[in-house]
Amino acid sequence: MTPLPQPPVRVAIACGGTGGHLFPGLAVADQLVRRGCATTLLISPKEVDQGAVRAVSGMEIVTLPAVGLKRGGEIAFVRGFIRSYHAAAKLFKSRPPQAALAMGGFTSAAPILAAKRAGARTFLHESNTIPGRANRWLSRVVHCAFVGFPTAVGRLHNPNVTVTGTPVRPRFQARMAADCRAELGFDPARPVLLVMGGSQGASGINDLVLQSLPLLAGRAPEWQWFHLTGSGDAEKVSRAYAALRLRAVVHPFFAEMELALGAAIAAVSRAGASSLAELAAMRVPAVLVPYPAATDNHQFHNARAFEASGAARLLEQQSATPETLVPLLMEVVEKPAVHEKMQTALAQWHAPHAAEQIAEAMLAPAGAGAVEGCRADSQPAATPASRTADTGNSPQSFRSPRASRLQLDSAGGRKVVLHREGVA
Repeated sequence: MTPLPQPPVRVAIACGGTGGHLFPGLAVADQLVRRGCATTLLISPKEVDQGAVRAVSGMEIVTLPAVGLKRGGEIAFVRGFIRSYHAAAKLFKSRPPQAALAMGGFTSAAPILAAKRAGARTFLHESNTIPGRANRWLSRVVHCAFVGFPTAVGRLHNPNVTVTGTPVRPRFQARMAADCRAELGFDPARPVLLVMGGSQGASGINDLVLQSLPLLAGRAPEWQWFHLTGSGDAEKVSRAYAALRLRAVVHPFFAEMELALGAAIAAVSRAGASSLAELAAMRVPAVLVPYPAATDNHQFHNARAFEASGAARLLEQQSATPETLVPLLMEVVEKPAVHEKMQTALAQWHAPHAAEQIAEAMLAPAGAGAVEGCRADSQPAATPASRTADTGNSPQSFRSPRASRLQLDSAGGRKVVLHREGVA
C-alpha cells in the first residue's frame, strides 16, 4: 500500500512593526517555503509592513490588530495585545503551527504565546546588540533563541541561544555597480552615495546631509546621490540637491534596496541591525549615524560593534556637523585603501546561512530539518571574525503555491480575504 503523503509542516513567523523586524523574518520565511512548509507571516497594520509584503508570494500574510507601546498609549497597547492574542489563538485553533518564530517588536509577543498554547515549539531571533523589550520578555518562555550579535547572548533569559547573524533576503548579493547605476538613471561611471534613515527617524539624517551639501558640492561635485527621505521630507530634499545642481534621485521609500545598495560606493545610514546586515551582504562601507531615540540606545551599540571591527565609521547625531561628516565621507569614497579595508571588514559580518540555519533548527524537532535544534551552549555558531562569503549550494527551489493575505479583525479573529495572487 502506498503511504499517504505527509501534510506540510505549519510554521508561523511574527515579524511586523518595523523593517528591521520584517525583512529578516521574510528571509527566514523564504527558506521555510523552499522546504515545502505552510508558512504564515503575522504583521502589523503599519504601512511599512503592508507595503513590504505586497510582492510576497507562496505564504499566507495575516495582519494582527497590534499597536506599539508609546508613552501615554499603554491602554491602547494592552487592548491591541489582547485582541492580537485572541485573533492569533483563533487562527491557530483551526490551523495549529508546529513551530513559531518571533522577530521582536510589538507584533511578536501575543502570537508566540498563542502558538505556545496551541502546542507549537517557539523560537525568537534578536538582531540587535541589546535585545528589545518584547524579546527580553519572550526569551523566558520560548524553547530556543537566535541572535545577530554575540554580545546579545547574555542579555536573553534562555539557556539555548545560538549566534546566527541576522538573516538577509537572497536578493542581497554582489552586483555590478555600473549596471545598478544605469538602471536607477545615473551615470554608470560616477560614484553614487546612498542616504537612508530607515522606517523611523530619517529626518535627523536628512538635515545633516542637507547642511553638508554645500561643502560636498564644492569638494565632490561629481558625486551622485540616491536619497531615501522617509515620509515628509522628499520635496525639501529634492529642492536642496537641485539648488546646488547635484545629480540626485530622491524617494520617500524604495522597495528594491538591493539595487540601491548595488549602485552605492558608500552610504550614510542609521544603524538598525537589518540595515547593517544588508550593508554587510552588499559590502557597502558606511558612515553610521545611530538613531538616538532607539530603545536602550541599541543602534549606537550596533554601530560601535561595526566601527570596532573596521566595517564602518560612527558619527553620533548630537555631535554631528558638516565639518565632521564631510571628511569621513571623503575618506571612505576617495581613498581606495580605506574603502577596500572596510569592505573586507564588512565581509566578516555577513552571515549568508543565517536564514537557512534558523529554518533548519526550527524544523528539526518536527523531523523536517537536517540539523539539530538550538545548541544548548552560549558559544556563537559563527563569530564575525570567522564568517566568510557564501560558497555553499543554495537549497533546491520549487514552485510556490498561491499566496493569500488575511486581516484578523479586532473583535475576535474573523478572516477577510484581501486578495490572492498567483505565482509565475
